[in-house]
Amino acid sequence: QVQLVESGGGLVQPGGSLRLSCVGSGFTGNYYNIGWFRQAPQGGREGVACIRGPTGATSFADSVKGRFTIFKDNAKDTVYLQMDSLKSDDAAVYTCAIEFTVRSWCSLSTEVYDYWGVGTQVTVSS
Repeated sequence: QVQLVESGGGLVQPGGSLRLSCVGSGFTGNYYNIGWFRQAPQGGREGVACIRGPTGATSFADSVKGRFTIFKDNAKDTVYLQMDSLKSDDAAVYTCAIEFTVRSWCSLSTEVYDYWGVGTQVTVSS
């Protein structure tokens, strides 16, 4: 059974940093993409960043480019979302998801992902 578990959320001041973790289990191989998504209380779910399993190629939403990075530790089956220079607009529930695919690039569309974690809350406030 595929499972994704997020951690690392919390309260941070504007301008601060957080590192979110997404630990995957129940699958083998590396033909997958991992995406990070967020949903604020009054908004829809939006793609933030994604990483391609075999190559480590990444993609970011314009709103987070230059502030967020995504990387993986294969030995720990973990994908990280490093969030720097956080703004109040970044506050949301952050969720990771996995797409099993041989496509050579990752997508920020929610529609293509197969399994989802339950999310971790990020609050940005002074």
